[in-house]
Amino acid sequence: MFSVPNTALRALRFLLHLLHGLLLALIYPRLSHMAKRRILQSWSAKLLQILNVHIELAQDDQLHTPHNVLIVSNHISWLDVFVLNAVVPMRFVAKAEVRHWPVLGWLCARAETLFIERGKARAAARINARMVELLRHGEILAVFPEGTTTDGSQLAHFHSSLLQPAIDAAGKIQPLAIRYLDEHGAHSTLPAYIGEMSFISSLRDILSARRLHVRLTTLTPLDTRLGDRRALTALARQQIHSTLFPVAATDAP
Repeated sequence: MFSVPNTALRALRFLLHLLHGLLLALIYPRLSHMAKRRILQSWSAKLLQILNVHIELAQDDQLHTPHNVLIVSNHISWLDVFVLNAVVPMRFVAKAEVRHWPVLGWLCARAETLFIERGKARAAARINARMVELLRHGEILAVFPEGTTTDGSQLAHFHSSLLQPAIDAAGKIQPLAIRYLDEHGAHSTLPAYIGEMSFISSLRDILSARRLHVRLTTLTPLDTRLGDRRALTALARQQIHSTLFPVAATDAP
């Protein structure tokens, strides 16, 4: 863990960067598509630098993001969004509760995140239609089909409905595995944002860490023409599970 002065200095830099993000968010909707992508990527990368979170692309892999692709990933932390955007800027689909997070929720909304309201079929249908439209126009979208976060030591059930827009848009599904590691390379649960944990508590833990690594592993893309959403969801989950838990891969549900 960092000393108190170092943690305080990092917290100050985080707050200043957050203020910078709020100012950028005021003009963000009026910018060109390319300008938005540049800002999103550079701001996210700077945030990770401040928090001393280092991205590792497994086996020198690159995150392949052709047009009309849906990124499907496991979900551990609020950091996940900024980690992925620091590599390739994309638009996320998130639960409606995220919109109400202090400050970050507003930033996500200004960054054109699509919010899903649970239990509202009409709202879900509208979001799905919007996702199809964006994918057909070449956007890169990302979903966390677990619908919740874990501490990274398990993989929850994947909701197949979130993959349907990629099928309707005749796009690709790109599974991706996220794992956080400590400064010694061991699995770290410190970034996990789970249960009743508050954002402030989560941020305090991350600010006090000396160094964090996040390993991204891009897996085999799935052709949506080769199966229905349940079959494709099962394949995506199997790939991610086998990557995160190789010893137990044969026991994956």
